[in-house]
Amino acid sequence: MKLIALPAFSDNYIWLLHNNHHALVVDPGDSAPVLAWLAQHPDIELDLILVTHHHADHTGGLPELVARTGAQVAGPALEKMPVSVRGFQQGDTLNWQGLTLQVLDVPGHTLGHIAFWLHPADQTPLLFCGDTLFSGGCGRLFEGTPAQMLDSLDRLAALPCDTRICCAHEYTLSNLKFALAVDPLNLDLQNYAQTCLLLREQNQATLPALLSTERAINPFLRSRSPAVSFAVQQRDAQALDDVTCFAALRTWKNEF
Repeated sequence: MKLIALPAFSDNYIWLLHNNHHALVVDPGDSAPVLAWLAQHPDIELDLILVTHHHADHTGGLPELVARTGAQVAGPALEKMPVSVRGFQQGDTLNWQGLTLQVLDVPGHTLGHIAFWLHPADQTPLLFCGDTLFSGGCGRLFEGTPAQMLDSLDRLAALPCDTRICCAHEYTLSNLKFALAVDPLNLDLQNYAQTCLLLREQNQATLPALLSTERAINPFLRSRSPAVSFAVQQRDAQALDDVTCFAALRTWKNEF
C-alpha cells in the first residue's frame, strides 16, 4: 500500500492510499486534487472514500467524486453528509482490498467525529483521524466537551505506538510553538520542533507523525503529566482535575 498526501486549500491534506489498482481517499474537501491525481494514474480506480466528520473542508468534494467515480462513501453514522453514506461508529469494521479498517468514535471537534485505524501488511499502522489529533495539538471543541475530547485522545493514545498519524491539516509548526510555551524544558519537543521546521523550510510535510512521538511531545496527550499540569495550573488555579486541566489547556491554546 502506498500513502500519499494531496494538498488542498491552504493547509489541508487529502490522504490517498492505493495498491496500484484500487485507491481510497480520506476527507476530500475538494475534488480537484483527487481528480487530477486519478487522471495521472488511469490504471487506478477510486472505489472508497472515508469521511471523519461533517465540516465542509472535509466533505465539499464528495458530490463530484461520487458522481465521477461511483466510489462508496464510509462516514460517521451520527452526522449529516452531502451524499449518501454508509454510516459507521465505535466498534464497526470495514473491509477494503484485504485490509480491515477499525472505526473509533472520537467526539470533541464534532459530536459524531470518527477515526479509522488499519494495519497494512508489512507496514506500520495508519490512523486517519481528521481534526481530532494533530501533530503537537488537537482540534478545537466546536461541538463536544473537554471530557469527550480527553476521552477521545486517550482512545487514540492507546493505539500501537508505531501508528502513523494521518491528520487533515498542516498545523504542526503553530502547534509546536504553543507546545513549547507550555512545556519548554521538554527535550523531545525541542528536537522535534527543529526537525519539523527544517521539513517545512524544504516545503515538505511534517505528516504523518508517529504516535510514539506524539506521546512524548504533544501537550494534549500529556495534560496529566506534571510539567504540563503545573504550567496549566499556573495560569488557571481552578484546573484541579484531569478534565478541568485539559479544558484550561485547550482554552490557553485558543487564546495563544
